[in-house]
Amino acid sequence: MKVDTSIKPKLLLPSIDRMLELSCGKIRSIHKSWNPSKGTPVFTRAGRYTSRGWTEWTQGFQFGCAILQYDMTDDEDFLKIGRDSTISRMAPHVSNIGVHDHGFNNLSTYGNLRRLMLEDRLPMDRRELELYELAIKLSGAVQAARWTPTSDGLGFIHSFNGPHSLFSDTMRSLRILFQADRLGHVLMGEGDQPINLLDRAVKHALTTYKYNVYYGQERDAFDVNGRVAHESIFNTNGGNYRCASTQQGYSPFSTWTRGLAWILCGCAEILEYLAVLPPSALRPFGGKHHFIKATERAALATAEFHIGNSFADGIPFWDTGAPGVREFGEISDSESDPYNDVEPLDSSAAAISGQGYLRLGNYFLSKGNRKRGNRYRGAAFTIAQALLKEPYLSTKRTHQGLILHSVYHHPNGWDYIPRGRRIPSGESSMWGDYHALELMLLIKREAEGMPYPVFYC
Repeated sequence: MKVDTSIKPKLLLPSIDRMLELSCGKIRSIHKSWNPSKGTPVFTRAGRYTSRGWTEWTQGFQFGCAILQYDMTDDEDFLKIGRDSTISRMAPHVSNIGVHDHGFNNLSTYGNLRRLMLEDRLPMDRRELELYELAIKLSGAVQAARWTPTSDGLGFIHSFNGPHSLFSDTMRSLRILFQADRLGHVLMGEGDQPINLLDRAVKHALTTYKYNVYYGQERDAFDVNGRVAHESIFNTNGGNYRCASTQQGYSPFSTWTRGLAWILCGCAEILEYLAVLPPSALRPFGGKHHFIKATERAALATAEFHIGNSFADGIPFWDTGAPGVREFGEISDSESDPYNDVEPLDSSAAAISGQGYLRLGNYFLSKGNRKRGNRYRGAAFTIAQALLKEPYLSTKRTHQGLILHSVYHHPNGWDYIPRGRRIPSGESSMWGDYHALELMLLIKREAEGMPYPVFYC
């Protein structure tokens, strides 16, 4: 990426307003046309949102997009869509024992609505607020119950693949445990033994930093600083680490860029949260300083890897080790071309990373590190600028997606390939659209002097 530190939030406001005009029609179109009996909208095919039976992990993003649209426009029609849909359709996601996606689904809906109420953007209703908080508490506890202990005394929330599987994705979902703990909740185990949610959140993060993020320490022949494995595999009999793996990436020894983005964004949010967490809360886990340093290390490694392995505008390939990547040579000074016919790009990885960069930059500025702060804020605004214009912004009103050129599962062949093309392009994903809106919310609020949105309000 060619980080542009000259871009300022106010310069992006006209483009954000244009994006919101487009997203208005797209959110309404999905709401009016979607048949809930088909499952959850996941990604587009020929411009129309479709479902894909894996898990229902994107429904929170569907309704969360409407909530964010209200947040940025004050159009109460979108508040009604988001709030009514959350209350009527999200309860099964609170009690879902089979997934690692609780933070995705429930903080995008219940969490955003709670935040807006506490910001006085919604009328204060104590019973409604208690509903949102109860959902967050239960969701955090249910998520924490998917636990696999490891032989080094740590452990992790296992993915839907089973108790052997640690996904990088869960680092963005992990905040549901931090928030449930902040609200005073615990998970009750056998014999009425309380299980501390902060304990599980910290241990999961440390396990991810240790096994899913690489630091150039020769763990294997492909160990470079900032590389991310999508999945780590453990022997559940004794909790020993076995190997790197991947579900959606090209190989266990390359970086699936959305997996890296989940870690970058998750780390940045954790660092912000740690700034308000009293040191005594982390004393049982080696102390606050220890956890901050481990989180900073993972955040910096992944942040620099993305910068070094994305195009000048911050858009990466879907996987940095995919076979066709080598044909492009050094890409960090070249503009991205999502219509190339060699390897797909993934705009959703850029959108998620963009929020991670902005939060990470703000974190370092708050610590007095202007060099890192300005660098990562510049990276966020560079990505935002790319997403706010064509070819990434979806300007065709009949296309239901907002951000084009997102990739879901290229190895499985799930992504739509337009006629006459050899690789996927021109389509959107629910998580890509949501995270683009969330990134623009951060930028718009800063430009307009509005409160800074955080999950732990």
